[in-house]
Amino acid sequence: MTSKPAIYLDYNATAPIRPEAREAVLRAFELAGNPSSVHAAGRAARDVVETARKQVGQLVGVVAGSVTFVSGGTEANALAIDSAVASGVKRIVVSAIEHEAVAETAAMSGVAVEVLPVGAHGVTDLSGLAELLAGEGRTLVCLMLANNETGVIQPVAEASAIVRAADGLLHVDAVQAAGKIAIDFSALGADTLALSAHKIGGPQGVGALVAGTRANVVRRLHGGGQERGRRAGTENVAGIAGFGAAASAALRDLPQAADQGIWRDALAQRVKDAGGVVLGEGVPRLPQTLCLAAEGFASQVQVMNLDLAGVMASAGSACSSGKVKASRVVEAMGRPDLAPFALRVSGGWASTEQDWIVCGDAWLAAWKRIGARRREVA
Repeated sequence: MTSKPAIYLDYNATAPIRPEAREAVLRAFELAGNPSSVHAAGRAARDVVETARKQVGQLVGVVAGSVTFVSGGTEANALAIDSAVASGVKRIVVSAIEHEAVAETAAMSGVAVEVLPVGAHGVTDLSGLAELLAGEGRTLVCLMLANNETGVIQPVAEASAIVRAADGLLHVDAVQAAGKIAIDFSALGADTLALSAHKIGGPQGVGALVAGTRANVVRRLHGGGQERGRRAGTENVAGIAGFGAAASAALRDLPQAADQGIWRDALAQRVKDAGGVVLGEGVPRLPQTLCLAAEGFASQVQVMNLDLAGVMASAGSACSSGKVKASRVVEAMGRPDLAPFALRVSGGWASTEQDWIVCGDAWLAAWKRIGARRREVA
């Protein structure tokens, strides 16, 4: 008996590595030099790092010198927040749906933290932002570009106008948005922006902080003068090479990423026809992200049933050490009743329309079984 190939629809957790990135990593592993060394081997390694820096910069429309390589999106967010605090901000404002890497770092920063609510569709409410920024002292505002669970795109450019009018700073977590929608750092009006390689088909363990002219990046790791003095420690040459290759491939493939919105919406309609709910529907979202819920169909039960059918998806964020918890993002959207039942389906560079169809078949079959059991109990 031949088993069916597994279908992977959990790209928002991590994307399978792209062939271009894998090849770049393997080539870099052949290099022996430290990129800080001045001899030929060192210069070869340095060239790999600087080429990748340019490639990552191109993904978000900045010059290479704006890019600082770090260990991932979590460190990029932490570096941005800690740098702002070290530079003298007195308060931090975060949206209610920020990733834990932002929310928890802000909470541990030692300065006051205020939370911006979101509406029923998961879009951040900016109506009170100007008032929050009117207090004494400079404020850092943290607003993600797109939510990792719902895919809802946030009003970053609008927030930037408010923040700049108050002489505040704006940090944008673009980890989930990169490679899925076009990003123009200047148009967003961000001061700092976080990226992660493994979300776009690069290797895990490498990311970047993009900084504009108003930002002052203060290093958290001390020792050498690597990364223009912004982050000490020998660069992860192979990881950075893969990041650069993945960034170029993601930029090239942006039109194809948009096509997945049709496949997502087809699955969404099947879910709604069966009595389920699509969260974030009706506002701009990442084209390959679907957050759904069906009351009585627990998140972990959905994940397990799909997994048994050879389909991999997830319940909310994948950064909770394998634990399945009620979605705080869905709770922030005013639907605590649906928070324990939320499922995230997310495609990416290697996904096909058939993947989404099979996922829908498996979900509907499981939902039908659950419904039958509930009727028997009743």
